[in-house]
Amino acid sequence: MPQAKGEFEVNRSDEPACDMGGGASAGHYRFDKRFHGALDATSVVHMLAVGTDTPGSAAYVAIERLEGRLDGRAGAFFLQHNGIMERGAATLSLTIVPDSGREELAGISGRMAIEIADSKHFYTLDYSLPEN
Repeated sequence: MPQAKGEFEVNRSDEPACDMGGGASAGHYRFDKRFHGALDATSVVHMLAVGTDTPGSAAYVAIERLEGRLDGRAGAFFLQHNGIMERGAATLSLTIVPDSGREELAGISGRMAIEIADSKHFYTLDYSLPEN
């Protein structure tokens, strides 16, 4: 399976919170990203996040639309995020939404991993694309 790696910048803005009922609300955030490397793209992410009364426990879901070039192929696709923090133990899953690829990225599938080190953001995209 091909793999693309690189760095990305991210800018966050707060959106109006979502009423979840029962006095609870979910934070709503927008992220604008710029990817470098084999994935030369920009993206927009909309995220909903909730915390619990237990310190270190929270969750978020998000949809991200990426547009640009992946190893020279132009197009766009969506990623679905699912993040869980259970008493400080984090898990994160980013999956390419099936059949969301457009233009030269039609038919793309795969997963992305994100790592933050020294205040920098890095991605690893494992993907598959049909032959041209």
